[in-house]
Amino acid sequence: MPDKGERVIMLADCQSFYASVEKAEHPEYADKPLVVAGDPERRSGIVLAACPIAKAYGVTTAERLGEALAKCPSLVVVKPHMQNYIDVSMQITNIYTSYTDLVESYSIDEQFLDVTGSLHLYGTAEELARIIQRRILSETGVYARFGISGNKILAKMACDNYAKKSDLGIYTLPKSNLAGLWKLPVNNMFMAGSRMTRHFHAMGLSTIGQVAETPLSKLKQMMRRKFGKNSDIQAELYWRIANGIDNSPVTPGTHGTDPQSVGHMMTLPRDYATLADIKVVLLELTELVCQRCRGLGYMGNVISVACMGADFERPSGFSRQMKMEEPTNITNQAYRAACKLLERHWDGLPVRKVGVSVSQLSSDEEYQLSLFDLDKEKFKALERATDMIKRKYGDASIMRAVSKTSAGQAIDRSAKIGGHYK
Repeated sequence: MPDKGERVIMLADCQSFYASVEKAEHPEYADKPLVVAGDPERRSGIVLAACPIAKAYGVTTAERLGEALAKCPSLVVVKPHMQNYIDVSMQITNIYTSYTDLVESYSIDEQFLDVTGSLHLYGTAEELARIIQRRILSETGVYARFGISGNKILAKMACDNYAKKSDLGIYTLPKSNLAGLWKLPVNNMFMAGSRMTRHFHAMGLSTIGQVAETPLSKLKQMMRRKFGKNSDIQAELYWRIANGIDNSPVTPGTHGTDPQSVGHMMTLPRDYATLADIKVVLLELTELVCQRCRGLGYMGNVISVACMGADFERPSGFSRQMKMEEPTNITNQAYRAACKLLERHWDGLPVRKVGVSVSQLSSDEEYQLSLFDLDKEKFKALERATDMIKRKYGDASIMRAVSKTSAGQAIDRSAKIGGHYK
């Protein structure tokens, strides 16, 4: 159990989530190595999830599918079904909320639960975790692991470093006993990726405990020498993580708060080398962003456009923004501004990724009428009608003619969620 008087926080993580959902849907794959990956027919793309059997062959998430097949020729490769994963994730969330109303999504397969007020009904935190674990497995076929502690940071590290390696899939890490955690390599610390790990090693800090036991003032000095004078916040963040200090509450609806911006970026299937082709994608993305703004009830006053090339060794492209004449969520108005940015800043080199976003958001319930733009209400009514059609029949039910050209991506994108087919 966490220390007496502390909150009791769990981080619930679904093992190999996409792969587990596919195995639950297809019992014939139960004892076979399976991965969810981009395009099985072309043996291309990357591994999005690998089941434990596949991982035993050395297959890892984010590696190329061809490399995974070389390690395990008998690998079962399944295309992602994103809508199904979202539905199962929501089903699991509903299970969590039947035990506590304090559930905060961290990702599609990870959730924080504050069960402090529920334990009098179920006993210890470990007993409650086992109850939830068995129910999720019974109802969805997905195996969940639970890290338990007095705050979110320690619950996350308890899950990643201990629960995932435990036969029970459950581990409690009290804040009063971090000796075992401090012995772990610094790359096992939450938010310490490969690049930050290299920096820590260069500073002579190779374990989590060495970061924790470095006086904060000294760690700030070390990071200033490494990253510059504005690194104090970063130093304090890592010092607090290493010491297991986190006062943030488990907050339902965290990701439903008012957005600061609304945007969309997509990687193109080929290089786009002409202004006309890039403008097609720019229009599609602007329409998508404005549609989302209208659905949220916002207008944007600043528009941003980003274009990037495919060569990461010699990066090309731009990312620029400009203030529009007035806040808007009308596609044609935002698109005109986006085109100005494109024409002004594009360097003429091929583009492989395009992004559009609007910021400085305000409510669309009130706006300034203009004597010089009498068609505004007509366009707003038109877009409300097209939004309604798309909500009812799908994004591909009505679209602009340019989306039917070879440069258009709207039809393909309408069949995907997060870049993967539904």
